[in-house]
Amino acid sequence: AFRRLMAVFVLNGLASAMPATLVLFFIADRLQTPRWEPLFLAGYFVAAAAGMPAWLAWVRRVGLARAWLTGMALSIAVFAWAALLGTGDATAFAVICILSGLALGADLALPAALLAGVIDDAGDRGRHEGAYFGWWNLAAKGNLALAAGLALPALALLGYTPGTRDAAGLQALTVAYAVLPCAVKGVAAWLLWRGFARHPHPSPVRAAPGVAPPA
Repeated sequence: AFRRLMAVFVLNGLASAMPATLVLFFIADRLQTPRWEPLFLAGYFVAAAAGMPAWLAWVRRVGLARAWLTGMALSIAVFAWAALLGTGDATAFAVICILSGLALGADLALPAALLAGVIDDAGDRGRHEGAYFGWWNLAAKGNLALAAGLALPALALLGYTPGTRDAAGLQALTVAYAVLPCAVKGVAAWLLWRGFARHPHPSPVRAAPGVAPPA
């Protein structure tokens, strides 16, 4: 169960880390609205914090795994929209930042609670939590490094350089920022559904301590 959950966590984290690595390039070169950067980022993080109570309420209705799956679906829908944006679409991107921030709230609040349930089901509570969370945190850090290490060199090979106005380079940036993360997150969502969310109340998905079980 831990290996299955780790696979979901790594793929979902990679799908989130790629846009995080490229967002400033996307704002400056694809949208050409660099003066809006602070507002975009503020909207994203404020929405993430504000949305956490809603995600915890949703957990009580559908369970941890299905609530996280909802957040993934919202994120995919939002970034599919981002792929259609072009120069000057600041208002639309602000809405995307708010909605993707709400989706981020699920990523922040729910995976660790699922991990706690997996640890409990394995009988390792009070014995091996350090090992579980050590691997978990290593994966989180590795996603950021992997996203930067892969996305930027790949974009350079495809013809994108910061500050470019070349159509092919900007298209490559859009694919790396919005399309590829949707594909990766789609795989993560499928693995989450297959391994944890397909059945209403499989043992590893029951609410962790401190999270009320589904009604």
